[in-house]
Amino acid sequence: MSSPVLTHLDADGRPRMVDVGEKAPSARRARAEGHLVLGADAFARATGGGGPKGDPLQIARLAGIMGAKRTADLIPLCHPLPLDGVTVDVTPTADGRLRVVAEARTTGRTGVEMEALTAVTVACLTIYDMLKAVDRGMRIEGVRLLEKDGGRSGAWRADPA
Repeated sequence: MSSPVLTHLDADGRPRMVDVGEKAPSARRARAEGHLVLGADAFARATGGGGPKGDPLQIARLAGIMGAKRTADLIPLCHPLPLDGVTVDVTPTADGRLRVVAEARTTGRTGVEMEALTAVTVACLTIYDMLKAVDRGMRIEGVRLLEKDGGRSGAWRADPA
């Protein structure tokens, strides 16, 4: 079995932006998740709607959406995409964590996996920033792609974790 080709490198191993000009536009969607592990006090403040800087979960949702929109500015070889929609949800879990799930959608020539992953990461970082005065030991864990649809490769789903 041959190993996959790294499309962001040319024949000489130099970085390049993949040329997607010949691909037909199609509907594309990606979902990603991440978890924030935090202490009881920080969890209570996050889920209680109040911290010294405002409601961390609402602000994290906005920050995640903004992050998705700026992905091409942050990841050097990503194509700038016209996003059709981005959602970011933050849900407390039974074990005292916060689960962040983002979905990005576009109609275009390349996928939106990086936008969904960026949205999750920026949302988690925003919660950390807002609550670091309460808990500097918070951890961001398990950032991963959950699923993607569209394009030549079709649908993909992560193994349940």
